[in-house]
Amino acid sequence: MKGLVRLRWMTLAGVVLAAIGILLGFERGDDHDFKLAKNMDIFNSVMKELDMFYVDTIDADKVVRQGIDAMLYSLDPYTNYFPEDDQSELEQMLKNTYGGIGSIITWNAKLKRSMIGEPYEGMPADKAGLKAGDILMAIDGQDLAGKNNQQISEMLRGQAGTSFKLKVQRPGVDAPMEFELVRRPIELPIIPYYAKLENQIGYINLSTFSGSPAKEFKQALLDLKKQGISSLIIDLRNNGGGLLDEAVDIANYFLPRGKTLVTTRGKLKQAGMTYKTLREPIDLDIPLAVLVNSNTASASEILAGSFQDLDRAVIVGNRTYGKGLVQTTRPLPFGGTMKLTTAKYYIPSGRCVQAIDYQHRNEDGSVGRIPDSLTTVFHTAAGRIVRDGGGVTPDIVVKQEKLPNILFYLVNDNLIFDYATQYCLKHDTIASPYDFKITDEDYAEFIEMVKESDFKYDQQTEKMLKNLKEMAEFEGYLKDASAEFDALEKKLKHNLEHDLTYFAKDIKTMLAIEIVKRYYYQRGGIIEQLKDDPDLEKAKEILTDVVKYKKMLSAPKDTLYAATSASTNFQIK
Repeated sequence: MKGLVRLRWMTLAGVVLAAIGILLGFERGDDHDFKLAKNMDIFNSVMKELDMFYVDTIDADKVVRQGIDAMLYSLDPYTNYFPEDDQSELEQMLKNTYGGIGSIITWNAKLKRSMIGEPYEGMPADKAGLKAGDILMAIDGQDLAGKNNQQISEMLRGQAGTSFKLKVQRPGVDAPMEFELVRRPIELPIIPYYAKLENQIGYINLSTFSGSPAKEFKQALLDLKKQGISSLIIDLRNNGGGLLDEAVDIANYFLPRGKTLVTTRGKLKQAGMTYKTLREPIDLDIPLAVLVNSNTASASEILAGSFQDLDRAVIVGNRTYGKGLVQTTRPLPFGGTMKLTTAKYYIPSGRCVQAIDYQHRNEDGSVGRIPDSLTTVFHTAAGRIVRDGGGVTPDIVVKQEKLPNILFYLVNDNLIFDYATQYCLKHDTIASPYDFKITDEDYAEFIEMVKESDFKYDQQTEKMLKNLKEMAEFEGYLKDASAEFDALEKKLKHNLEHDLTYFAKDIKTMLAIEIVKRYYYQRGGIIEQLKDDPDLEKAKEILTDVVKYKKMLSAPKDTLYAATSASTNFQIK
């Protein structure tokens, strides 16, 4: 093996030296090519010196992988190297599929073991009878103690059709349980939920643009139209993107044929492409609202941004992530693949939504969002003002209420999860997700469980008061203000029961979501979340007010001249 490694390095050295010879044949004025060849030679020499003289035998695969990862990290987070034995991760990213059992695996900090977090409906884990809360004990007789989530996830994945035995410890059951599972291609839910809401409003939750979302979206849309919807909400919140072609195809369902939606530009001419709607639309007139948030990224921003630029939909929610970079894959020697950023994309108004300038980093290597003051004004087809450089800003921004600090710790300590597990042991069935509620009796049980668990959490007001006291002492004010500090400290004293009562609404919501998912899977969890959803309510409000909807997608009267001017250079320059 060591001889093979050395042979690879000798081959690489020969290629590098040949390249240097060719490059040096050019004039030294070609500074970029000379620097590239010089540094490749330096890297090769460093590896040879390490291999020959370093006190311990180096692991060439590990050292080079770490070097490559560090190099790519300095560029952007989307440029990655996948060696031959790591292609499954790339395949899952591109195709939204992998070979496995179809379940989220989560960590139990108290037991220091992984457990089933959320089985996907109809997948091997679900069909075999595994349930959320099952502690993973052994795979094919191999004890899983000491292994982290990542290691166990890799053991659960594998070639579709292969089988293994999984031993679990189920809460409430004395003896361990053993299941035989057969891995299969797992495709994550693309449209976990769609429905006709009140006032003939359709709703489609689109979770990803990987796989074949355009096909599934079309089926959902046609089904909703058969049910008689007169308007539609497309939920792109937490959709991290995927395939650009799929976003264009879905946009085409609502836009006329021949519209330019995306243009890409990169260093090479081949990176420049134009994506247009190529088919006849399904519905050009149905009113649309699109829900977005800070986790709406990439292909999701292309769809939302194109609808906004073409005045085809009202965008509701919060500013999107701001990923305007395009990645492609390139084959590498020995079965490896590189996914790298090759272009930026520009939506119909001509803007790029990329929010972070990775090329110009701070001195410490950190990066930040492009400030709003440095963004550029563009115009929609109707002349409405939009900006580049910071994601897609919604037409209707909905203020997001901050979740209470205590809820973070309850989730982090698995107390929400554990209560749901206990609840399921006592209830074989529950009401439909539309009707389910956490009762006062249920919540009282939860409070008792939290108290018995010796739950501890940080209270931000106590931290801030402590910091203020330290600063007051440092500046000489503490002595005169000690009585006031003492009185405030008593008022802010840590009171668990008070916090659990005061923030009951938010905690009950989280409990209900976790419980409903146990019985009705991801679809049930979404239904529960939509019961008290300010983004959804705003979208329904605008879709039921035809006059307001049309006005929002039209340019204000004082910008009509600007709109007329903009229409002459609406296409990307």
